[in-house]
Amino acid sequence: MAVVDMKKSQGSTVDRGTYFLFTLGVVGFGWIIAAANTGISYLALGTDVVPIVTGFIGCCVFVIVLRFLHHAWWLAFLSLLPAVFVLVGSVQYAPEAALDSRGVRETVRIAADSATDGGSNHRFTLIGGSGELKETLDYDGDHPSWKVGDRIEVVSDPENVVPLEVASDVDSSGQLGALVMGVAGWTAIALLAGRRGFVRRRAGLHPAFEDVD
Repeated sequence: MAVVDMKKSQGSTVDRGTYFLFTLGVVGFGWIIAAANTGISYLALGTDVVPIVTGFIGCCVFVIVLRFLHHAWWLAFLSLLPAVFVLVGSVQYAPEAALDSRGVRETVRIAADSATDGGSNHRFTLIGGSGELKETLDYDGDHPSWKVGDRIEVVSDPENVVPLEVASDVDSSGQLGALVMGVAGWTAIALLAGRRGFVRRRAGLHPAFEDVD
């Protein structure tokens, strides 16, 4: 029979110093996940799927580790919100920083749109000062912000690794800010989870839906 409320087990002892080190370890683990996935994004420039997969796995592992630290699930689930910031920031910061540092800016005119039949996969042909660009401006959706005839500023990668983007959309500092916000959120939640987890374990409390008689 599932226990509806939390129950106490007898004889539970937890060392405060050990638990504090465990908490710091979880905090450090969150920082490592964010830093490592950002590094992976740099190494896999032009292939977002790799850091997306590794970042998703890292975030899931952090949730599980946080559950063991807290000895309950609700703070682990709450950590999913900053995990979104960590994932997006770590994946997007590297390519946008590359465009910021080495990208070539120029004003171009949109000459054609591949989605002339009303489709949602837009491939805009661009004409610059020296003629038609080899790269197209890609947009997957029904309502792009641009149309044929518009003049826009774009940033292209001279090494042809990072896809071309509209200059106004390149915001490496914003992506770094999102990453830092996510890591700060994980840090705060991990410290709270460590404090509450220590109290719960010392009192012998267990998550109700995990206890079965």
